[in-house]
Amino acid sequence: MNPLEMLSLDDLHARTSVKWRLHPPDVLPAFVAEMDVVLAEPVVRALSDALRRGDTGYPSGTGYVEALAAFASTRWGWDGVSVERSAMVADVMTGVSEVLQLVTEPGSPVVVNPPVYPPFFGFVSKIGRRPVDAPLGADGRLDLEALGEAFARAATTGLPVAYLLCNPQNPTGTAHRPDELASVARLAHEHGVRVVVDEIHAPIVLDGVRFTPYLSLEGTDDAFAVMSASKAWNLAGAKAGAVRAGSAAGDDLGRMPEVVAHGPRHLGVIGHTAALRDGGEWLDEVLAALSANRSHLADELAQRLPGVRLREPEATYLAWLDCRALGLGDDPAETFLERGRVALGSGPTFGTGGAGHVRVTAATSKPILSEIVERMAASVG
Repeated sequence: MNPLEMLSLDDLHARTSVKWRLHPPDVLPAFVAEMDVVLAEPVVRALSDALRRGDTGYPSGTGYVEALAAFASTRWGWDGVSVERSAMVADVMTGVSEVLQLVTEPGSPVVVNPPVYPPFFGFVSKIGRRPVDAPLGADGRLDLEALGEAFARAATTGLPVAYLLCNPQNPTGTAHRPDELASVARLAHEHGVRVVVDEIHAPIVLDGVRFTPYLSLEGTDDAFAVMSASKAWNLAGAKAGAVRAGSAAGDDLGRMPEVVAHGPRHLGVIGHTAALRDGGEWLDEVLAALSANRSHLADELAQRLPGVRLREPEATYLAWLDCRALGLGDDPAETFLERGRVALGSGPTFGTGGAGHVRVTAATSKPILSEIVERMAASVG
């Protein structure tokens, strides 16, 4: 069964999330990381049971982290998730912000790899730190030479330096290889940089690719990784997440203010825990559908918009499209919205390298994915 093919457009228009309410009804939305999917039955059951019990208080216990540890062991063959070196947070970006405040100072440089998830820039600036670019290479992968140079420049400030890594990468869908991540660890150690990794898309790796947890590698003892089940099981509206510290970073994590643990929602913890423990079969169905959608999108673009370049993603349910050959300027999403009534992610918001690009959320049915491309093509026809 394909969970992405079970909802009609009318079903989706009945939703009240930002994806379906930001724009008028004639606009087809594919701009936000939200799946057009029927939820996993174990999640629905866990949340429904909690509501029937009136179990809507404050979260308690370590069940979320224990479920994450079991998932990591089963999926990635990694037994490194420790309850003692983990902390619950409201969501991934809250966790990232709190960790950055533990290991840096106001004004500290935080290295990022644009084009990258736009809130990286906003959250880093909000806590009084300064984003420093180490752009991805032309192939969409980490440019280790540029990263080393950025680390060296940042170190000259005399302030503590951090590196905020997106693994897998949003928007390109790149799943960083073990050798690349090992090089990151080496460079970070060489320059005294603390690494904080956003691994929210970790469960979403497509055919032929394996996710590598950053903390599973040697030389990452002083690093942190933050994860949530929200993206893989479409639970962004039920907030929860977990910070994991490397074996030498537990003392830093212990300095996190106690009030941070008040952020996760009890229903979020319940839903995420059920997903991690019992949602594997559903996830496998979604991953198979996403792999098929990747091929379908490539075929549709080749037929209707051959000038658009798709670097087929290895992970996530996002597609990063190079539209520069269409001559639509820095922000093609504006044209696609105005002329085609399709809402896509705006490339320039992803930072350096985003101009002339759009991000498409491909976690939908094939007919809707075809309609997205048809509307894009109509915008330039």
